[in-house]
Amino acid sequence: MSVAEQHPKQLDEEVHREAESRIVKFRYKKPEDWGPRPKVSVRLCDSGLLRGHIQVLKAKGGENNLHFHSKVDGMFTVISGRIKFYGPGDELIGEFGRLEGVLIPKDARYWFENVSDDDAEVMLVQGFHEKGAVASGRTDSSPRKIADAGENDATNSPKRTAVVK
Repeated sequence: MSVAEQHPKQLDEEVHREAESRIVKFRYKKPEDWGPRPKVSVRLCDSGLLRGHIQVLKAKGGENNLHFHSKVDGMFTVISGRIKFYGPGDELIGEFGRLEGVLIPKDARYWFENVSDDDAEVMLVQGFHEKGAVASGRTDSSPRKIADAGENDATNSPKRTAVVK
């Protein structure tokens, strides 16, 4: 293998500068009050291909319905609390504590709930299969337990953001 083959192709300086202009810094702080909602989402970042959130679920709840996402893979990492993930027929996928989690591929059906006595925080990193997609392609497989789950929160339109400007 030649020296040229061992090193990746160098990019034009303007390509590097454009990419560097899109670096996003964030600082997360758990919301203190989000009203009667059992779950809230705080947007950390969004590159068009990768989106990060922290979802906060109230104690013993915050569950959602069986659903899937047709445009994203989702990696969930528990930051605090304990979360149970279920598949079709309420089959347990797993129960996860601090710094444990699960990867849910696109089109896989699942739902989850906080089983802790305290609020739980879960980091969700979504990888989009279509660059620039605005929504994750969430599709319900059962009736919603929370009437507005997935609508008008940071999953699709950030009201709460941790981006530092």
